[in-house]
Amino acid sequence: MLTNSQTPTVAAESSKSLPAPDAQTRVSQFMKQLQDEITESLAKLDGVAKFHEDSWERPEGGGGRSRVLREGAIFEQAGVNFSEVWGSHLPASILAQRPEAAGHGFYATGTSMVLHPHNPYVPTVHLNYRYFEAGPVWWFGGGLDLTPYYPFAEDAAHLHKTLKQACDKHHPDYYSVFKLWCDEYFYLKHRDETRGVGGLFFDYQDGQGALYRGPNPNGEGAIHSNQVGTPATRNWEDLFAFVQDCGRAFLPAYVPIVERRNGMEYGDRQRNFQLYRRGRYVEFNLVYDRGTIFGLQTNGRTESILMSLPPLVRWEYGYQPEPNSPEAELYETFLKPQDWINWTPK
Repeated sequence: MLTNSQTPTVAAESSKSLPAPDAQTRVSQFMKQLQDEITESLAKLDGVAKFHEDSWERPEGGGGRSRVLREGAIFEQAGVNFSEVWGSHLPASILAQRPEAAGHGFYATGTSMVLHPHNPYVPTVHLNYRYFEAGPVWWFGGGLDLTPYYPFAEDAAHLHKTLKQACDKHHPDYYSVFKLWCDEYFYLKHRDETRGVGGLFFDYQDGQGALYRGPNPNGEGAIHSNQVGTPATRNWEDLFAFVQDCGRAFLPAYVPIVERRNGMEYGDRQRNFQLYRRGRYVEFNLVYDRGTIFGLQTNGRTESILMSLPPLVRWEYGYQPEPNSPEAELYETFLKPQDWINWTPK
C-alpha cells in the first residue's frame, strides 16, 4: 500500500491540500463500514436471503470482499462490493483524464453496489463511491443513480430530494452540478436515452477548480458549473465528509421506494418489460461504465466486477412501446433528464 511518506515532494500547483497521513486507512475503514451498513439493512429488508461473502486478493496488490444476495424475497440479485487495490501505474482510462498522475504508483479504494429486484415496479439502483491517490494527485469520485422500469415520479423526486439534502450540507452548488453530470454520464449514446432517472455523479474532486471535471466542455453540466463559478478551495477533510454523507444517504433514498412498490402485483407483461430494459443496463455497464473498465484494466476480480449484471435479461428486435402505456411514459419522460426536485403531483 502507498503511504504519504512515499509520496514525492508536491509541487504547489499539484495540490494545495494534501491528505492526512492516515487518509488511506480512514477512507478504507469508511468504505468497509458503508458496505456493512448497507448489507445489514438490505438483508433485514429482504427478510429471506442472506449475503454470501467472498474475500479475494489481487496479485499486483490489494483485494476486497464481495457480498452477493441471490433469490431473496425482494432482490433477485444484490451485490455490494468493497475493494482496496494498489499498483505501480494507473490504466490508460484514468491517465486520459488525469495525465499528471502518470509515472506514479496508485492506491484506490471504494464501495460499489447494484441491486436487481424481482418486482418490476421496484427500480434497480446503483451506488459507487471511491478514492484515489497517485503520487501528488488525489481525488474522490462516485455517485448513485436509479433505474426504474415503470414510471413513478414521486419515487424519482424522493431520491433526488434525499440526495440534495446530503449535498446541501456541504455546498449549495454540489447537487445542481452533480445531477447534470449524472444525466450526462449515465447516458447510452447508441440508444439516445438516459439509463434511468439519474441521481448524482462526480469524479476527480480534489477541492481545486471547477466542480465539473468531465469530458464534455459543451454539455449542460460544464455550462452550469461555469455559471455558478469556481467554489472556494475545499480540503481533503471537506470532501471526505461530503462522500460519507452521500454514502449514508443511500438507505433513506432507496428503502422507502422498495417498501412502497414491492407489494404491487405484476404479470408477464411487466416482467418481460423489466427483462428487456435490463438489457440497457448490460449495454451501459459493458460499453461505458468507468468502474467496469478500470477494474478490468487493473486485473481486478472479474466475478466482482461483473456482479453488476442482472441474472436474467432479454433483448427484443425493434421493440416499440404501446402508445399511451406506462412503458411509453417511461421512454417519453423518465428516460430524458427532468427537474425532479421541483416535481409536484398532478
